[in-house]
Amino acid sequence: MSPPRKRKASSPAPLIEPGRRESLRSRLLEGYDRQKRDLPWRRTRDPYAIWLSEVMLQQTQVSTVIPYWERFLQRFPTVEALAAAPLEDVLAGWRGLGYYSRARNLHRAAQEVVARFGGRLPSTAAELLTLPGFGRYTAGAVASIAFGEPAPLVDGNVARVLSRLFEVEGAPGDRAREARLWELATGLVHGERPGDFNQALMEHGATVCRPENPLCLLCPVREECLAYRHGRVEELPPAKVRAAPKRMTLAVAVWSHEGRLLLARRAEKGLFGGLWELPAAEVEDDTPDPASAAKLAEALGADVTVQGHLGTVRRQLTHRALSLRLLRVTGRKHPTHAPSFRELRWCTPDEASSLGMSTAMHKALEAALNAGALRE
Repeated sequence: MSPPRKRKASSPAPLIEPGRRESLRSRLLEGYDRQKRDLPWRRTRDPYAIWLSEVMLQQTQVSTVIPYWERFLQRFPTVEALAAAPLEDVLAGWRGLGYYSRARNLHRAAQEVVARFGGRLPSTAAELLTLPGFGRYTAGAVASIAFGEPAPLVDGNVARVLSRLFEVEGAPGDRAREARLWELATGLVHGERPGDFNQALMEHGATVCRPENPLCLLCPVREECLAYRHGRVEELPPAKVRAAPKRMTLAVAVWSHEGRLLLARRAEKGLFGGLWELPAAEVEDDTPDPASAAKLAEALGADVTVQGHLGTVRRQLTHRALSLRLLRVTGRKHPTHAPSFRELRWCTPDEASSLGMSTAMHKALEAALNAGALRE
């Protein structure tokens, strides 16, 4: 008696049914070709310029990014120019965009591109991931858009589109949900024009499949959308629960001497890392002046006396409600180095304005000068 034949293992079902996959790809690309926004980084094939746009667009609106992108490229037109520039010049060019770790990583990555790749940005997502500041999204975006590699990407817009098209459950940040979204993005990107397809997904999320008031009647893939079919567009994906911004108060030393103000550059890490500021130390809201002076003295390594108040500047950051208490201070010695800062300088207002400084601290400097900080 012959042994029973083993059943041939069946192939796993495809993640996306082939006919649906091709329909989604073709309709999204057709919609992109017909109605895409005319953005300046879409008119270039320069991988460096495309990379820069992707970094700037993280956490920042397109309308804000456009003038920064254009000015930054004028100032640092190539990877080599960016790599050779002092970090403080790069941070100065970034001022106002926020999330300054992006600029620091951009600078470090440019230096590695020059040192390791001869000034040419690597063309694969795997190689790009070895550079500072390149996560899975940025590597996929640059590899696909600049080099045509079928590398997937998932950002907020893409996550929303895929969540609705495929009725993906789970809150933003949920591991199983994120894995599913990346699987879907990987399954869709393979085919013609992977870079344009990735941009089509992002464009669709930004202009049609919006978080609120999505334009379903204008959607080219409405018939393929499970959330639309089941009346769940408004509930997918669920809103991300955001923590209330943390209150933070800084005592800011406004120290003048012979027409100059004391400026300090922070350590590379942390809030406003690597940026210049009027020297500051974190305090409680109700910290009295002598205790604030002691905090500033510890940071500067020099005796500090508070002479008066020059006002308070308040700024709302993404994760912090920031209060900058401007204290006119003086001391017996005029410090030139300090334990808590990378560098100190005594600067005229014009010199100070050219330094890499956060928008919050720039407003504090303006307020201090308007309040008579340089009047002896």
